[in-house]
Amino acid sequence: MTRARKNLIDLASTSYYHLIARCVRQAYLCGNDKHTGKNFDHRREWLVERIKLLSSVFAIEIAAYAIMSNHYHLVVNVNRQQALEWSDEEVIKRWYQLYNGHMLVDRYINGEQLDEPSLLFFNEIIAKWRERLYDISWYMKNLNEYIAREANKEDNCTGKYWEGRYKSQALLDQTAVLSCMAYVDLNPIRANIADTLEDSDFTSIQERIAHFKAFTADVMKANKSLKQKDNIQHESQPAQLKPFGGNDIKHTIPFALLDYIELVDWSGRHIDPKKKGHINHTVPKALLTLNIEEAQWLESVKRFRHQYSNFAGSKQRLKQHAASNDVKWYKGTG
Repeated sequence: MTRARKNLIDLASTSYYHLIARCVRQAYLCGNDKHTGKNFDHRREWLVERIKLLSSVFAIEIAAYAIMSNHYHLVVNVNRQQALEWSDEEVIKRWYQLYNGHMLVDRYINGEQLDEPSLLFFNEIIAKWRERLYDISWYMKNLNEYIAREANKEDNCTGKYWEGRYKSQALLDQTAVLSCMAYVDLNPIRANIADTLEDSDFTSIQERIAHFKAFTADVMKANKSLKQKDNIQHESQPAQLKPFGGNDIKHTIPFALLDYIELVDWSGRHIDPKKKGHINHTVPKALLTLNIEEAQWLESVKRFRHQYSNFAGSKQRLKQHAASNDVKWYKGTG
């Protein structure tokens, strides 16, 4: 049975979500269309640019992404507190980057003194816009509508472009977040369209590795050590992706970047033993930290989307969340 979206997005339980949208009518986001012979790689650029633009406007941060031939994956973090702390002026500025404004708001911007009834209505408008600016459904609606318009324009056609509404999975604990991110970043390797993380085009892991390599190269060129470099956590990672930082650094993914890269590389080599390079049999630090068995982790990374339904997490967290929503069980509890 399909659940109402309001029952799937529960910010009181978690701020992290896995989002998936798929094309309909054999439409292509990217790659070579076997039916027409056309190449649509440029559409991946549309999507990456749009998700980053929207992330700069919404209080929704991108933790991981992968753009495949006819669908895409996002792992996002909803920063509701950030949106609640924005001033009215900040809310207006962000809203106006994407949408038409309101006559009453325009009067406020132009310095007009509003009477009490107008001010009450103004506050209602701002409250509504503020709420929408940390709403995943509004984020996905803007993203998918934009891509659909551009693709239909290019294809010289009209009609439905996406296969129904987007799918979502609530990630209820740190292990679910990390394994889902790895699952997303390893999509091209599982699909046998890339041999290495560096070759996994239009994924967040490729972007993170490229940025880190460029950063370290600049440091070495300047004859400095990484320990001497100020703000290493910030500068060594892409500004438009939610950074790794560990448990001691606020507003970051609670793991070290290099530990995550090591974990995803190790996982990819175990998923496809024929991949180039030596498989390091040393258990990655992240698995030891989270106390996860290797077999359990690899199964999750291979089948995360199907291992769970709309909620992902440990057996205990799934049972707790099911009970809080008056549901007997969620898929994944065993």
